[in-house]
Amino acid sequence: MEEIPFSDFKKLDIRIGKVISAEKVENTDKLVKLVFDMGDHERQVVAGIAEIVEDPAELIGKEMPVLINLKPRMLKGEESNGMILAVNVDGRPTLMSPEKQVPPGSPIT
Repeated sequence: MEEIPFSDFKKLDIRIGKVISAEKVENTDKLVKLVFDMGDHERQVVAGIAEIVEDPAELIGKEMPVLINLKPRMLKGEESNGMILAVNVDGRPTLMSPEKQVPPGSPIT
């Protein structure tokens, strides 16, 4: 990947979101619709993590990093207003969460 200047990285608004609802997107094998508590608002994100989550409801209460200033896009009829950050291990996503509980909306710095 090409290197980017620090000023480009500073454009990313990544915050910790706490999952308040999670369900599979109908008629898809990979997509899960997540709603996050972001502290001052709720945000819906559609993520390709169904293959690693047997029951999406297990994610409720989990905290994870969310890129919140990504332009919204439609995925299989659901609007996604951000992107969760995950680690790619052998082509499969692995979810990340803070070492300890933090307030929803806490910025990643």
